[in-house]
Amino acid sequence: MGRAFEFRKERKMKRWANMAKTFTRIGREISIAVKEGGPDPNYNSRLRLAIQNAKASNMPKANIESAIKKASSKDAENYDEVVFEGYAPHGVAVIVDATTNNNNRTVANIRHHFSKWGGSLGVSGSVDYMFSRKANFKVEKTDEIDIEELELELIDHGLEEITTEKDEEKDIELIVFTCEFEDFGSLQKALEAQKLEVKESELVRLPTHTKKLDEEQVEDVIKLIDKMEEDDDVVNVFHNMDMDE
Repeated sequence: MGRAFEFRKERKMKRWANMAKTFTRIGREISIAVKEGGPDPNYNSRLRLAIQNAKASNMPKANIESAIKKASSKDAENYDEVVFEGYAPHGVAVIVDATTNNNNRTVANIRHHFSKWGGSLGVSGSVDYMFSRKANFKVEKTDEIDIEELELELIDHGLEEITTEKDEEKDIELIVFTCEFEDFGSLQKALEAQKLEVKESELVRLPTHTKKLDEEQVEDVIKLIDKMEEDDDVVNVFHNMDMDE
């Protein structure tokens, strides 16, 4: 399947291997969701999705409840969502989504990662135009779900595409619903109205075009992405490197 596939697989495994870091990231998402819409998931769609993602990552129920309680307290830390744009080696565009309670620390760390591993931190808007922002919802595929009928039901709520993928770890097949970022809330409500349990949701940035590299150049870019993803403040790293080999 090629070395790029192996790099991608290894990076994914490394990222989720450290459950403590995973739970920290999810805890911050819960904190931001509670700050935005309150502690009741029945009236806070973002919190509902954060809880679903926590469950998908096997975060214990007690940890989830503790994170909500902590976020609701007067002494709760305030986390801000920040976006960084820049270039990895060989002209690969990179966008880094992060959450932080200390912007100066995060800026310094991200700049350091770019500089040390052959990239450069850019200004806001420098590479954002190379990506389109989408939302994905993942639902377990069952015999009861008629995908064609469901597609017709959801088009008016922003649905762009329905695909399927295999969750190798849980050995289940998932239906992936994709929409524009702006239609996130509308599609979420429509899925809930259909009584479909969302197993996982995510906001992604898809490159409008990709950059082809040789194997050695791919390694250079992967080194930078790995270091970014090891940073506690980093939530996601998106790039326009062609990984299809």
